Amino acid sequence: MTPTPTSTEKTDAGTDWQIEYDADPIEICDPVAEALGVLAPGDPFVVTYRDAVKEAGHSCPTASGAYRIAQLGLDALYPDDYPVRSEIEVQAAGPRDDATYGVMSRIVSYVTGATGDDGFGGLAGGYGGRRDLLVFDAFDPATPEPTFRFRRTDTDETVEVTYHVGDVPDGGPAIGNLQGILDGSASDERRAAFAEAWHRRVQVVLADDSLFTVETA
Repeated sequence: MTPTPTSTEKTDAGTDWQIEYDADPIEICDPVAEALGVLAPGDPFVVTYRDAVKEAGHSCPTASGAYRIAQLGLDALYPDDYPVRSEIEVQAAGPRDDATYGVMSRIVSYVTGATGDDGFGGLAGGYGGRRDLLVFDAFDPATPEPTFRFRRTDTDETVEVTYHVGDVPDGGPAIGNLQGILDGSASDERRAAFAEAWHRRVQVVLADDSLFTVETA
């Protein structure tokens, strides 16, 4: 759809976010973006949690958990350098069609660039390619909690990140207001109470490192 001038102006002004999150951004280099002049050599893309929310279409403890899994995994793999797209393999412990792993993998893929067999094959014979770098059912985890591994293809170093989703606060009774929001019966007060409780849980995930375990695999 071609936007009208009014909608264009609104787009230029930015998304009208109703919530603020305190979350560090993820910086990641992309050799294809550098080669094609999108980025200066050595300069990274800056990916924020808001970008992850745009990709997912919503914000929840699963989305924020996926963002943090990617962030913590990349920080562990690249303690002194920017991570590099096309040099990161992502291994998910669960299947693609799992409700948790499916959603999480989309965000992790968005950050890292790693994709399955339908991904970008690279320039001029594979330069910067990301295809076949996202693998599902890749290993048997020690826990049923969401677990991903990140492997540097240049060094073969691998880290494993587990998200202790069962330790995320439940949000209290206001979370029960969701059904009323969905069917249109919730008052403004109930909608506001739900939003406050819901996004408080999201912020806990974004801020509390104890909800995650990072290990060398």
